[in-house]
Amino acid sequence: MPKMKTHRGAAKRFKKTGTGKIVRMQQGMRHILTKKSKKRKRQLRKDALVSTAEAKRLDQLLPSL
Repeated sequence: MPKMKTHRGAAKRFKKTGTGKIVRMQQGMRHILTKKSKKRKRQLRKDALVSTAEAKRLDQLLPSL
């Protein structure tokens, strides 16, 4: 049986915490920032946890993380 390969696109977008949860960056900080409030932009800088349903799928894409 060959080794499982890590999905490189997913590896660039997600990382695992020490407890094994998967973390992602927030969306909405790429462009059109002038109409967004300072508070909203500040809150979008923080990482967000991936939902449990999505985490199950990502575990298959990221076997080595």
